[in-house]
Amino acid sequence: MSANRFLDPSSASARLFAQAQRLIPGGTSKANFNVKPHPFYVASGRGCRITDLDGVERLDAINNFTALVHGHAFPPVVQAVTEQVARGSAFAASTREEVDLAQLLVERVPGVERIRFANSGTEGVMMAIKAARAYTGRDRIAKFEGAYHGYYDDVQVSFSSGPADWGPEHEPTSVPSSRGVPKHRVAETLVLPWNDRDAVERLLTRHAPEIAAVVVDPLSNRMGFIPPAPGFLDHVRRVTRALGILVIFDEVISFRVAAGGAQSRYGGDPDLTAFGKIIGGGFPVGATGGKAEVMAVFDPGSSNAIASGGTFTANPVSMVAGLATLRALDAATYERLERMGADLRARLGERLREHGVDGHITGDASLFRFVMTSKPPRTYRDTVEPAASERMGRLFMHLLDAGVLVNTNGLACLSTPMGDAELAEIVQAFDQALWQLRRAR
Repeated sequence: MSANRFLDPSSASARLFAQAQRLIPGGTSKANFNVKPHPFYVASGRGCRITDLDGVERLDAINNFTALVHGHAFPPVVQAVTEQVARGSAFAASTREEVDLAQLLVERVPGVERIRFANSGTEGVMMAIKAARAYTGRDRIAKFEGAYHGYYDDVQVSFSSGPADWGPEHEPTSVPSSRGVPKHRVAETLVLPWNDRDAVERLLTRHAPEIAAVVVDPLSNRMGFIPPAPGFLDHVRRVTRALGILVIFDEVISFRVAAGGAQSRYGGDPDLTAFGKIIGGGFPVGATGGKAEVMAVFDPGSSNAIASGGTFTANPVSMVAGLATLRALDAATYERLERMGADLRARLGERLREHGVDGHITGDASLFRFVMTSKPPRTYRDTVEPAASERMGRLFMHLLDAGVLVNTNGLACLSTPMGDAELAEIVQAFDQALWQLRRAR
């Protein structure tokens, strides 16, 4: 059976989509995974595989947008969550599990002395920005062109801009990346060019009296996993420190690269760090951590505290799932994922060269991405090629037909249930997909 059986009008996914359209705009709440002509619906997942409603099994190389580093139904998480639900799923009070997960993250991440939990990566970024404004007394923020930081007005700026509106390369225009973002909020966000030391220093110096913080994704998926140039993040840190500007790292995805996150690998010494995804073990979670002096603005006992909180913030189910996940990510596990990721990226790159198809394999550690551009991406603007987008759309469907699930934009990742056999499966599926792309020329 073709893995794309879900496209048949009689498939279970097609039938459910017809019902969903009458209930949910577009038939799905997973708007960030918009498969045409309609979604496929998952029935179950175990380890590194998922099964859809028609019984088709696929190798899952996206893992709920990188959130499931141990794959689906990881036994230690299942056990921890089952036991916790029997004790209670949420309370209008704190629990030991919140303190235990906080302890683990403070011990692992060099830039985190205190931490505060939330319910999503978007909330983690939102709280970090609010903390930076409260601490500095300034209102504006800066971010890098092409970087995505969640569904929050201040950062829904210039992560999907194009040649028609993005302005000069060394002084990008602030462009809304979604309808519904107020014009004044867009104007409040200064956009910086990635890996351009001189431009970053010039722009930050010009606007310094207004800028509370620079938001940085040290390994941005939307930017194509273009790594920071050697010393770039440390340069940003030196400039911002001299200007009284805070640095916020968005490690919602990049925390996968090492036990201490991307900041332990690339430098940058952030004042605040936003977390999400893997720290919740497959359950809703977010967090803001950072230097104790800055994080003091969250202390509800302080007369200068900012207002923050949530009904399900630090709920014990998410906390125990995160604890079970991170405790299983020991040094040996990180090393194995690192080796697997490097091996896979090299093998996929070889297949691209052998087939003569335009594209590049980017990423680090367990993260990888298919960037189907004609030249190696140096900045976000290099990734914006109409032909590349069209090629990626076809590659996605060919990989899906070969039984491998990645994100529609090319984002993919490894999980600990994978081994040599699964890497070979991904390479074989990619080989088949490239053959299909060549045949369609």
